[in-house]
Amino acid sequence: MKKTSVSTKTERKPLPKILRNKWYLYITEFFAGMSVMAVELGASRLLAPYFSSSQIVWTIIIGTIMIAMALGNIYGGRSADKNPDPDKLYGRILIASVWIAAVPFIGKLAIAGIAGLLVITINTNFLIWAAFLTCMIVFVYPLFLLGTVTPSLVKYTVDSLDDSGKTVGTLGAANTIGSIIGTFVPTFISIPAVGTAVTFLIFAGIMLVIGLIYFISSKSGAVKTGIAAALFIVCCFTSPIMGFAFWEKGLAYEGESVYNYLQVSEDDSSVYLSTNVLFGVQSVYVKSGELSGMYYDYAMAAPLMTASPDNADMLILGMGTGTYAKQCTNYFSNITAEGVEIDDKITDLAHRYFDLPENIKVTTYDGRAFLNGCDKKYDIIMVDAYQDITIPFQMSSKEFFTLVKKHLKDNGVMVVNMNMRSESADGINSWLADTISSVFGNVYTVDVETSTNRELFASDNANITELLDKNIASLTNNDLHNLMKYVSTSLVKYDAGDRILTDDKAPVELLGMKVIDDIIQEELVYYKKAFAEKGIKGLLE
Repeated sequence: MKKTSVSTKTERKPLPKILRNKWYLYITEFFAGMSVMAVELGASRLLAPYFSSSQIVWTIIIGTIMIAMALGNIYGGRSADKNPDPDKLYGRILIASVWIAAVPFIGKLAIAGIAGLLVITINTNFLIWAAFLTCMIVFVYPLFLLGTVTPSLVKYTVDSLDDSGKTVGTLGAANTIGSIIGTFVPTFISIPAVGTAVTFLIFAGIMLVIGLIYFISSKSGAVKTGIAAALFIVCCFTSPIMGFAFWEKGLAYEGESVYNYLQVSEDDSSVYLSTNVLFGVQSVYVKSGELSGMYYDYAMAAPLMTASPDNADMLILGMGTGTYAKQCTNYFSNITAEGVEIDDKITDLAHRYFDLPENIKVTTYDGRAFLNGCDKKYDIIMVDAYQDITIPFQMSSKEFFTLVKKHLKDNGVMVVNMNMRSESADGINSWLADTISSVFGNVYTVDVETSTNRELFASDNANITELLDKNIASLTNNDLHNLMKYVSTSLVKYDAGDRILTDDKAPVELLGMKVIDDIIQEELVYYKKAFAEKGIKGLLE
Protein backbone atom coordinates (compact mmCIF):
# COMPACT_ATOMS: atom_id res chain seq x y z
CA MET A 1 0.00 0.00 0.00
CA LYS A 2 1.30 3.39 -0.91
CA LYS A 3 2.06 5.60 2.08
CA THR A 4 0.21 8.86 2.34
CA SER A 5 2.31 11.77 3.45
CA VAL A 6 1.06 14.01 6.23
CA SER A 7 0.45 17.45 4.82
CA THR A 8 1.89 20.50 6.57
CA LYS A 9 1.04 24.15 6.31
CA THR A 10 4.69 25.16 6.27
CA GLU A 11 7.77 23.67 4.80
CA ARG A 12 9.64 21.78 7.50
CA LYS A 13 13.41 22.11 7.46
CA PRO A 14 15.40 18.86 7.67
CA LEU A 15 15.66 17.53 11.20
CA PRO A 16 19.09 17.59 12.84
CA LYS A 17 20.83 14.24 12.68
CA ILE A 18 20.19 13.47 16.37
CA LEU A 19 16.41 13.67 15.82
CA ARG A 20 16.35 11.46 12.77
CA ASN A 21 16.70 8.59 15.18
CA LYS A 22 13.37 8.57 16.97
CA TRP A 23 14.95 7.17 20.11
CA TYR A 24 16.14 10.62 21.13
CA LEU A 25 12.63 11.95 20.72
CA TYR A 26 11.33 9.15 22.92
CA ILE A 27 14.07 9.87 25.47
CA THR A 28 13.04 13.54 25.51
CA GLU A 29 9.42 12.54 26.11
CA PHE A 30 10.44 10.07 28.83
CA PHE A 31 12.43 12.59 30.84
CA ALA A 32 9.88 15.35 30.32
CA GLY A 33 7.18 13.15 31.86
CA MET A 34 9.53 12.22 34.69
CA SER A 35 10.40 15.85 35.42
CA VAL A 36 6.77 17.00 35.46
CA MET A 37 5.87 14.49 38.18
CA ALA A 38 9.05 15.21 40.13
CA VAL A 39 8.26 18.94 40.08
CA GLU A 40 4.69 18.24 41.21
CA LEU A 41 5.90 16.22 44.20
CA GLY A 42 8.62 18.75 44.89
CA ALA A 43 5.99 21.48 44.85
CA SER A 44 4.06 19.73 47.60
CA ARG A 45 7.20 19.54 49.74
CA LEU A 46 8.08 23.17 49.05
CA LEU A 47 4.62 24.37 50.09
CA ALA A 48 3.97 21.99 53.00
CA PRO A 49 6.14 23.75 55.61
CA TYR A 50 4.24 26.98 54.96
CA PHE A 51 0.71 25.95 53.98
CA SER A 52 0.45 22.30 55.22
CA SER A 53 0.31 19.12 53.18
CA SER A 54 -3.46 18.77 53.38
CA GLN A 55 -5.71 17.55 50.61
CA ILE A 56 -6.66 21.18 49.97
CA VAL A 57 -3.08 22.16 49.15
CA TRP A 58 -2.63 19.03 47.05
CA THR A 59 -5.76 19.93 45.11
CA ILE A 60 -4.38 23.41 44.39
CA ILE A 61 -1.04 21.99 43.26
CA ILE A 62 -2.59 19.40 40.96
CA GLY A 63 -5.12 21.87 39.59
CA THR A 64 -2.61 24.57 38.72
CA ILE A 65 -0.22 22.05 37.18
CA MET A 66 -3.03 20.65 35.03
CA ILE A 67 -3.80 24.20 33.90
CA ALA A 68 -0.15 24.71 32.98
CA MET A 69 0.08 21.42 31.09
CA ALA A 70 -3.15 22.04 29.19
CA LEU A 71 -2.04 25.50 28.08
CA GLY A 72 1.35 24.08 27.17
CA ASN A 73 -0.25 21.36 25.04
CA ILE A 74 -2.32 23.92 23.16
CA TYR A 75 0.59 26.28 22.59
CA GLY A 76 2.99 23.49 21.72
CA GLY A 77 0.66 22.07 19.10
CA ARG A 78 -0.02 25.41 17.47
CA SER A 79 3.65 26.37 17.57
CA ALA A 80 4.69 23.08 15.99
CA ASP A 81 2.20 23.57 13.16
CA LYS A 82 3.23 27.17 12.58
CA ASN A 83 6.98 26.73 12.86
CA PRO A 84 8.10 23.11 13.34
CA ASP A 85 11.64 24.03 14.30
CA PRO A 86 13.04 21.73 17.03
CA ASP A 87 15.36 24.56 18.11
CA LYS A 88 12.27 26.24 19.56
CA LEU A 89 11.27 23.16 21.57
CA TYR A 90 14.71 22.46 22.99
CA GLY A 91 15.15 26.15 23.73
CA ARG A 92 11.99 25.98 25.84
CA ILE A 93 13.40 22.90 27.59
CA LEU A 94 16.52 24.87 28.51
CA ILE A 95 14.43 27.70 29.96
CA ALA A 96 12.28 25.23 31.92
CA SER A 97 15.34 23.49 33.33
CA VAL A 98 16.88 26.73 34.62
CA TRP A 99 13.57 27.87 36.10
CA ILE A 100 13.06 24.54 37.89
CA ALA A 101 16.61 24.69 39.24
CA ALA A 102 15.87 28.15 40.68
CA VAL A 103 12.54 27.11 42.26
CA PRO A 104 13.95 26.28 45.75
CA PHE A 105 15.38 29.79 45.90
CA ILE A 106 12.80 31.95 44.14
CA GLY A 107 9.93 29.84 45.48
CA LYS A 108 10.70 30.58 49.11
CA LEU A 109 11.12 34.27 48.39
CA ALA A 110 7.85 34.25 46.46
CA ILE A 111 6.06 32.57 49.37
CA ALA A 112 7.37 35.22 51.79
CA GLY A 113 6.35 38.02 49.42
CA ILE A 114 2.91 36.59 48.71
CA ALA A 115 2.24 35.98 52.40
CA GLY A 116 3.24 39.56 53.18
CA LEU A 117 0.97 40.90 50.44
CA LEU A 118 -2.00 38.81 51.52
CA VAL A 119 -1.58 39.91 55.12
CA ILE A 120 -2.76 43.37 54.14
CA THR A 121 -5.23 42.52 51.38
CA ILE A 122 -7.46 39.58 52.34
CA ASN A 123 -9.53 38.54 55.33
CA THR A 124 -10.53 34.96 54.53
CA ASN A 125 -9.12 31.80 52.94
CA PHE A 126 -5.53 32.89 53.52
CA LEU A 127 -4.06 29.44 52.95
CA ILE A 128 -5.99 28.83 49.74
CA TRP A 129 -5.02 32.15 48.21
CA ALA A 130 -1.41 31.89 49.32
CA ALA A 131 -0.97 28.35 47.98
CA PHE A 132 -2.77 29.14 44.72
CA LEU A 133 -0.81 32.32 43.97
CA THR A 134 2.46 30.61 44.82
CA CYS A 135 1.71 27.76 42.43
CA MET A 136 0.65 30.14 39.67
CA ILE A 137 3.76 32.32 40.01
CA VAL A 138 6.38 29.66 40.69
CA PHE A 139 5.26 26.50 38.90
CA VAL A 140 2.91 27.31 36.05
CA TYR A 141 5.48 28.77 33.65
CA PRO A 142 8.10 25.97 33.67
CA LEU A 143 5.41 23.30 33.51
CA PHE A 144 3.70 25.21 30.70
CA LEU A 145 6.99 24.94 28.80
CA LEU A 146 7.26 21.22 29.52
CA GLY A 147 3.64 20.89 28.41
CA THR A 148 4.72 21.91 24.90
CA VAL A 149 6.98 18.87 24.58
CA THR A 150 4.47 16.19 23.59
CA PRO A 151 2.66 17.94 20.73
CA SER A 152 5.98 19.18 19.35
CA LEU A 153 7.49 15.71 19.41
CA VAL A 154 4.45 14.29 17.65
CA LYS A 155 5.20 16.70 14.81
CA TYR A 156 8.75 15.38 14.50
CA THR A 157 8.03 11.67 14.96
CA VAL A 158 4.97 11.09 12.76
CA ASP A 159 6.12 10.48 9.20
CA SER A 160 2.95 9.05 7.73
CA LEU A 161 -0.61 8.22 8.65
CA ASP A 162 0.16 4.52 8.31
CA ASP A 163 2.19 4.38 11.55
CA SER A 164 0.93 7.50 13.32
CA GLY A 165 -0.99 5.50 15.93
CA LYS A 166 2.02 3.38 16.79
CA THR A 167 4.30 6.41 16.98
CA VAL A 168 1.98 8.48 19.15
CA GLY A 169 1.35 5.45 21.35
CA THR A 170 5.08 4.95 21.87
CA LEU A 171 5.47 8.61 22.80
CA GLY A 172 2.61 8.29 25.28
CA ALA A 173 4.14 5.17 26.79
CA ALA A 174 7.51 6.89 27.16
CA ASN A 175 5.84 9.82 28.91
CA THR A 176 3.83 7.54 31.21
CA ILE A 177 6.80 5.37 32.18
CA GLY A 178 8.83 8.49 32.89
CA SER A 179 5.98 9.86 34.99
CA ILE A 180 5.84 6.66 37.02
CA ILE A 181 9.55 6.84 37.79
CA GLY A 182 9.25 10.56 38.49
CA THR A 183 6.55 9.77 41.04
CA PHE A 184 8.48 7.21 43.07
CA VAL A 185 12.04 8.53 42.94
CA PRO A 186 11.47 11.89 44.70
CA THR A 187 9.27 10.44 47.46
CA PHE A 188 11.29 7.37 48.33
CA ILE A 189 14.82 8.21 47.22
CA SER A 190 15.89 11.76 46.45
CA ILE A 191 13.89 13.91 48.91
CA PRO A 192 14.67 11.76 52.00
CA ALA A 193 18.31 11.35 50.89
CA VAL A 194 19.28 14.82 49.65
CA GLY A 195 16.26 17.08 50.24
CA THR A 196 13.77 19.03 48.16
CA ALA A 197 16.20 21.62 46.78
CA VAL A 198 18.65 19.06 45.41
CA THR A 199 15.74 17.03 44.01
CA PHE A 200 14.70 20.03 41.94
CA LEU A 201 18.30 20.42 40.78
CA ILE A 202 18.58 16.74 39.80
CA PHE A 203 15.57 16.78 37.52
CA ALA A 204 16.33 20.24 36.21
CA GLY A 205 19.82 19.00 35.40
CA ILE A 206 18.41 16.05 33.45
CA MET A 207 16.32 18.34 31.27
CA LEU A 208 19.27 20.71 30.86
CA VAL A 209 21.41 17.83 29.57
CA ILE A 210 18.65 16.83 27.13
CA GLY A 211 18.69 20.34 25.70
CA LEU A 212 22.47 20.68 25.67
CA ILE A 213 22.95 17.39 23.82
CA TYR A 214 20.53 18.52 21.15
CA PHE A 215 22.16 21.90 20.56
CA ILE A 216 25.72 20.60 20.73
CA SER A 217 24.97 17.79 18.27
CA SER A 218 23.22 20.17 15.89
CA LYS A 219 26.02 22.73 16.27
CA SER A 220 23.68 25.59 17.05
CA GLY A 221 22.48 27.69 19.98
CA ALA A 222 25.92 28.27 21.49
CA VAL A 223 24.84 31.45 23.27
CA LYS A 224 21.64 30.06 24.76
CA THR A 225 23.32 26.84 25.91
CA GLY A 226 26.14 28.80 27.51
CA ILE A 227 23.74 31.08 29.36
CA ALA A 228 21.56 28.15 30.48
CA ALA A 229 24.55 26.18 31.76
CA ALA A 230 25.92 29.21 33.62
CA LEU A 231 22.57 29.98 35.27
CA PHE A 232 22.15 26.34 36.24
CA ILE A 233 25.55 26.37 37.95
CA VAL A 234 24.52 29.50 39.86
CA CYS A 235 21.33 27.76 40.97
CA CYS A 236 23.35 24.74 42.14
CA PHE A 237 25.09 27.04 44.64
CA THR A 238 22.18 29.28 45.64
CA SER A 239 19.14 26.97 45.80
CA PRO A 240 20.41 24.44 48.41
CA ILE A 241 21.69 27.07 50.86
CA MET A 242 18.31 28.70 51.49
CA GLY A 243 16.38 26.86 54.20
CA PHE A 244 12.61 26.83 54.47
CA ALA A 245 12.80 29.18 57.41
CA PHE A 246 15.59 31.20 55.80
CA TRP A 247 15.17 34.02 58.29
CA GLU A 248 16.01 31.67 61.18
CA LYS A 249 19.63 31.52 62.30
CA GLY A 250 21.46 28.99 64.43
CA LEU A 251 19.14 26.01 64.01
CA ALA A 252 20.42 22.83 65.63
CA TYR A 253 19.00 20.77 62.77
CA GLU A 254 17.11 21.29 59.53
CA GLY A 255 16.19 18.47 57.19
CA GLU A 256 13.49 16.43 55.54
CA SER A 257 11.98 12.98 55.81
CA VAL A 258 9.52 11.06 53.68
CA TYR A 259 6.69 12.78 55.57
CA ASN A 260 7.91 16.09 56.96
CA TYR A 261 10.15 19.10 56.89
CA LEU A 262 11.95 18.96 60.25
CA GLN A 263 13.52 21.77 62.23
CA VAL A 264 15.14 21.58 65.67
CA SER A 265 15.99 24.74 67.59
CA GLU A 266 17.43 25.13 71.06
CA ASP A 267 17.89 27.70 73.78
CA ASP A 268 19.27 27.56 77.29
CA SER A 269 16.17 25.96 78.78
CA SER A 270 14.48 23.94 76.05
CA VAL A 271 14.71 22.12 72.71
CA TYR A 272 11.94 22.56 70.12
CA LEU A 273 10.76 20.56 67.11
CA SER A 274 8.82 22.18 64.29
CA THR A 275 7.51 20.17 61.37
CA ASN A 276 6.50 23.28 59.48
CA VAL A 277 7.21 27.00 59.37
CA LEU A 278 3.79 28.59 59.60
CA PHE A 279 2.21 26.70 62.48
CA GLY A 280 4.89 26.84 65.13
CA VAL A 281 6.23 24.28 67.59
CA GLN A 282 5.08 20.65 67.65
CA SER A 283 7.27 19.29 70.46
CA VAL A 284 9.29 20.76 73.29
CA TYR A 285 11.81 19.26 75.70
CA VAL A 286 12.49 21.11 78.94
CA LYS A 287 16.08 20.36 79.90
CA SER A 288 15.45 20.72 83.62
CA GLY A 289 12.84 17.96 83.53
CA GLU A 290 10.12 20.30 84.77
CA LEU A 291 6.67 20.69 83.25
CA SER A 292 6.74 21.85 79.64
CA GLY A 293 4.04 24.50 79.86
CA MET A 294 2.33 22.90 76.88
CA TYR A 295 -0.60 20.57 76.36
CA TYR A 296 1.42 17.54 77.51
CA ASP A 297 1.09 18.82 81.06
CA TYR A 298 -2.71 18.95 80.88
CA ALA A 299 -2.82 15.49 79.29
CA MET A 300 -1.19 14.05 82.41
CA ALA A 301 -4.64 14.17 83.95
CA ALA A 302 -5.39 10.99 81.97
CA PRO A 303 -3.36 8.64 84.20
CA LEU A 304 -4.96 10.28 87.23
CA MET A 305 -8.37 9.29 85.84
CA THR A 306 -7.46 5.61 86.20
CA ALA A 307 -7.56 3.49 89.35
CA SER A 308 -3.77 3.14 89.59
CA PRO A 309 -1.81 5.93 87.86
CA ASP A 310 1.58 4.59 88.95
CA ASN A 311 1.01 1.19 87.35
CA ALA A 312 -0.82 2.10 84.17
CA ASP A 313 -0.01 0.92 80.64
CA MET A 314 0.00 3.77 78.14
CA LEU A 315 0.01 3.91 74.33
CA ILE A 316 0.70 7.13 72.44
CA LEU A 317 -0.47 7.38 68.82
CA GLY A 318 1.66 10.14 67.34
CA MET A 319 4.69 9.77 69.58
CA GLY A 320 6.61 12.72 68.15
CA THR A 321 9.74 13.34 70.23
CA GLY A 322 8.28 11.53 73.24
CA THR A 323 7.68 14.48 75.56
CA TYR A 324 4.39 13.10 76.88
CA ALA A 325 5.82 9.63 77.45
CA LYS A 326 8.84 11.01 79.30
CA GLN A 327 6.77 13.30 81.49
CA CYS A 328 4.41 10.48 82.48
CA THR A 329 7.28 8.11 83.30
CA ASN A 330 9.00 10.86 85.29
CA TYR A 331 5.99 11.81 87.41
CA PHE A 332 4.38 8.37 87.82
CA SER A 333 6.71 5.76 89.26
CA ASN A 334 5.88 2.52 87.44
CA ILE A 335 3.86 3.66 84.46
CA THR A 336 4.86 1.98 81.18
CA ALA A 337 4.67 3.95 77.97
CA GLU A 338 5.12 3.02 74.34
CA GLY A 339 4.45 4.99 71.19
CA VAL A 340 3.64 4.78 67.51
CA GLU A 341 5.24 7.31 65.17
CA ILE A 342 4.97 7.10 61.39
CA ASP A 343 8.07 9.23 60.78
CA ASP A 344 11.21 7.37 61.84
CA LYS A 345 13.33 10.50 61.37
CA ILE A 346 11.38 12.19 64.15
CA THR A 347 12.17 9.21 66.36
CA ASP A 348 15.85 9.54 65.46
CA LEU A 349 15.73 13.23 66.40
CA ALA A 350 13.95 12.34 69.64
CA HIS A 351 16.90 10.18 70.69
CA ARG A 352 19.46 12.67 69.42
CA TYR A 353 18.12 15.98 70.70
CA PHE A 354 15.19 15.30 73.05
CA ASP A 355 16.69 12.72 75.40
CA LEU A 356 14.11 10.03 74.65
CA PRO A 357 15.13 6.97 76.69
CA GLU A 358 15.94 3.81 74.77
CA ASN A 359 13.65 1.78 77.01
CA ILE A 360 10.56 3.62 75.75
CA LYS A 361 9.47 1.54 72.77
CA VAL A 362 8.56 3.35 69.55
CA THR A 363 6.99 1.53 66.61
CA THR A 364 7.34 3.12 63.18
CA TYR A 365 3.82 2.73 61.78
CA ASP A 366 0.52 4.43 61.10
CA GLY A 367 -1.50 4.69 64.30
CA ARG A 368 -4.68 3.08 63.04
CA ALA A 369 -2.83 0.34 61.20
CA PHE A 370 -0.95 -0.41 64.44
CA LEU A 371 -4.21 -0.85 66.34
CA ASN A 372 -5.54 -3.14 63.63
CA GLY A 373 -2.58 -5.45 64.12
CA CYS A 374 -2.30 -5.19 67.91
CA ASP A 375 -4.06 -7.37 70.52
CA LYS A 376 -2.82 -5.60 73.64
CA LYS A 377 -5.10 -3.45 75.76
CA TYR A 378 -4.04 -0.30 77.60
CA ASP A 379 -5.18 1.81 80.53
CA ILE A 380 -4.52 5.04 78.60
CA ILE A 381 -4.35 5.78 74.89
CA MET A 382 -3.18 9.21 73.84
CA VAL A 383 -4.15 10.35 70.31
CA ASP A 384 -1.74 13.08 69.26
CA ALA A 385 -1.67 12.72 65.48
CA TYR A 386 -3.36 16.00 64.53
CA GLN A 387 -1.10 18.65 63.03
CA ASP A 388 -2.45 22.02 61.80
CA ILE A 389 -5.10 21.15 59.16
CA THR A 390 -3.42 17.89 58.14
CA ILE A 391 -5.65 15.78 60.37
CA PRO A 392 -5.55 12.16 59.15
CA PHE A 393 -9.18 11.49 58.30
CA GLN A 394 -8.70 7.81 59.11
CA MET A 395 -7.81 8.81 62.69
CA SER A 396 -10.78 11.11 63.16
CA SER A 397 -13.73 8.85 62.35
CA LYS A 398 -16.21 6.96 64.48
CA GLU A 399 -14.68 3.71 63.25
CA PHE A 400 -11.25 4.79 64.47
CA PHE A 401 -12.40 5.80 67.94
CA THR A 402 -14.34 2.54 68.20
CA LEU A 403 -11.06 0.76 67.46
CA VAL A 404 -9.31 2.79 70.17
CA LYS A 405 -12.01 1.83 72.64
CA LYS A 406 -11.51 -1.86 71.86
CA HIS A 407 -7.86 -1.48 72.86
CA LEU A 408 -8.67 0.12 76.22
CA LYS A 409 -9.02 -1.92 79.38
CA ASP A 410 -12.24 -1.67 81.36
CA ASN A 411 -12.58 1.89 82.59
CA GLY A 412 -9.61 2.95 80.43
CA VAL A 413 -9.17 6.56 79.31
CA MET A 414 -8.51 8.07 75.91
CA VAL A 415 -6.98 11.55 75.74
CA VAL A 416 -6.98 13.48 72.47
CA ASN A 417 -4.94 16.57 71.73
CA MET A 418 -7.06 18.85 69.54
CA ASN A 419 -4.65 21.57 68.48
CA MET A 420 -7.06 24.03 66.87
CA ARG A 421 -9.31 25.42 69.55
CA SER A 422 -12.45 27.01 68.19
CA GLU A 423 -15.67 28.22 69.71
CA SER A 424 -17.54 27.61 66.48
CA ALA A 425 -20.49 25.29 66.92
CA ASP A 426 -19.65 23.77 63.57
CA GLY A 427 -15.86 23.72 63.93
CA ILE A 428 -13.53 20.75 63.66
CA ASN A 429 -13.35 20.31 67.45
CA SER A 430 -17.12 20.07 67.71
CA TRP A 431 -17.19 17.42 65.00
CA LEU A 432 -14.42 15.45 66.70
CA ALA A 433 -16.04 15.73 70.12
CA ASP A 434 -19.45 14.69 68.77
CA THR A 435 -17.88 11.72 67.02
CA ILE A 436 -16.02 10.65 70.15
CA SER A 437 -19.18 11.09 72.22
CA SER A 438 -20.96 8.64 69.94
CA VAL A 439 -18.42 6.00 71.04
CA PHE A 440 -17.65 6.89 74.69
CA GLY A 441 -20.13 7.52 77.47
CA ASN A 442 -18.25 10.32 79.20
CA VAL A 443 -16.36 13.12 77.46
CA TYR A 444 -14.68 16.13 79.07
CA THR A 445 -12.62 18.96 77.59
CA VAL A 446 -10.22 21.56 78.94
CA ASP A 447 -8.56 24.43 77.10
CA VAL A 448 -4.79 24.83 77.42
CA GLU A 449 -3.87 28.33 78.50
CA THR A 450 -1.75 30.50 76.14
CA SER A 451 -2.21 28.11 73.23
CA THR A 452 -4.79 26.94 70.68
CA ASN A 453 -4.84 23.42 72.13
CA ARG A 454 -7.79 21.71 73.73
CA GLU A 455 -7.48 18.39 75.56
CA LEU A 456 -10.33 15.91 75.41
CA PHE A 457 -10.71 13.01 77.86
CA ALA A 458 -13.08 10.14 77.06
CA SER A 459 -14.03 7.01 78.96
CA ASP A 460 -16.95 4.71 79.69
CA ASN A 461 -16.14 5.10 83.37
CA ALA A 462 -18.60 7.60 84.84
CA ASN A 463 -16.27 8.25 87.80
CA ILE A 464 -13.19 9.61 86.01
CA THR A 465 -13.54 13.07 87.55
CA GLU A 466 -13.83 11.59 91.04
CA LEU A 467 -10.76 9.44 90.41
CA LEU A 468 -8.92 12.53 89.18
CA ASP A 469 -9.65 14.46 92.36
CA LYS A 470 -8.77 11.47 94.54
CA ASN A 471 -5.44 10.88 92.83
CA ILE A 472 -4.55 14.58 92.78
CA ALA A 473 -4.68 14.56 96.57
CA SER A 474 -1.85 12.02 96.68
CA LEU A 475 0.50 13.94 94.36
CA THR A 476 3.70 15.05 96.04
CA ASN A 477 5.04 17.33 93.31
CA ASN A 478 3.68 20.82 93.97
CA ASP A 479 3.81 22.02 90.36
CA LEU A 480 1.96 18.98 89.06
CA HIS A 481 -0.49 19.09 91.97
CA ASN A 482 -1.39 22.73 91.32
CA LEU A 483 -1.74 22.23 87.58
CA MET A 484 -3.94 19.15 88.00
CA LYS A 485 -6.15 21.07 90.42
CA TYR A 486 -6.55 23.71 87.73
CA VAL A 487 -7.36 21.06 85.13
CA SER A 488 -9.89 19.44 87.43
CA THR A 489 -11.74 22.69 88.08
CA SER A 490 -11.57 23.67 84.39
CA LEU A 491 -12.92 20.43 82.95
CA VAL A 492 -16.16 20.87 81.03
CA LYS A 493 -18.46 17.94 80.43
CA TYR A 494 -19.13 17.87 76.72
CA ASP A 495 -22.73 18.22 75.57
CA ALA A 496 -22.77 16.06 72.45
CA GLY A 497 -24.42 16.88 69.16
CA ASP A 498 -24.97 14.79 66.06
CA ARG A 499 -22.00 15.81 63.86
CA ILE A 500 -20.38 12.47 63.19
CA LEU A 501 -17.22 11.87 61.14
CA THR A 502 -17.03 8.48 59.43
CA ASP A 503 -14.56 6.67 57.23
CA ASP A 504 -16.85 7.47 54.32
CA LYS A 505 -17.38 11.13 55.15
CA ALA A 506 -14.77 13.06 57.12
CA PRO A 507 -14.19 16.56 55.65
CA VAL A 508 -11.49 17.31 58.21
CA GLU A 509 -9.39 19.48 55.87
CA LEU A 510 -12.22 21.92 55.15
CA LEU A 511 -13.26 22.02 58.79
CA GLY A 512 -9.68 22.52 59.94
CA MET A 513 -9.03 25.20 57.36
CA LYS A 514 -11.87 27.30 58.75
CA VAL A 515 -10.30 27.22 62.20
CA ILE A 516 -6.81 27.90 60.88
CA ASP A 517 -8.22 30.85 58.93
CA ASP A 518 -9.64 32.31 62.15
CA ILE A 519 -6.39 31.73 64.03
CA ILE A 520 -4.33 33.34 61.27
CA GLN A 521 -6.61 36.35 61.14
CA GLU A 522 -6.20 36.84 64.88
CA GLU A 523 -2.42 36.69 64.49
CA LEU A 524 -2.42 39.05 61.52
CA VAL A 525 -4.17 41.86 63.36
CA TYR A 526 -0.80 43.07 64.65
CA TYR A 527 0.78 43.11 61.18
CA LYS A 528 -2.16 44.87 59.57
CA LYS A 529 -1.98 47.54 62.24
CA ALA A 530 1.78 47.94 61.64
CA PHE A 531 1.18 48.32 57.91
CA ALA A 532 -1.60 50.83 58.43
CA GLU A 533 0.66 52.95 60.65
CA LYS A 534 4.05 52.65 58.91
CA GLY A 535 3.43 50.92 55.58
CA ILE A 536 6.01 48.43 54.29
CA LYS A 537 8.51 49.71 56.84
CA GLY A 538 6.16 48.60 59.60
CA LEU A 539 5.99 45.06 58.22
CA LEU A 540 9.75 44.82 57.90
CA GLU A 541 10.25 46.06 61.44
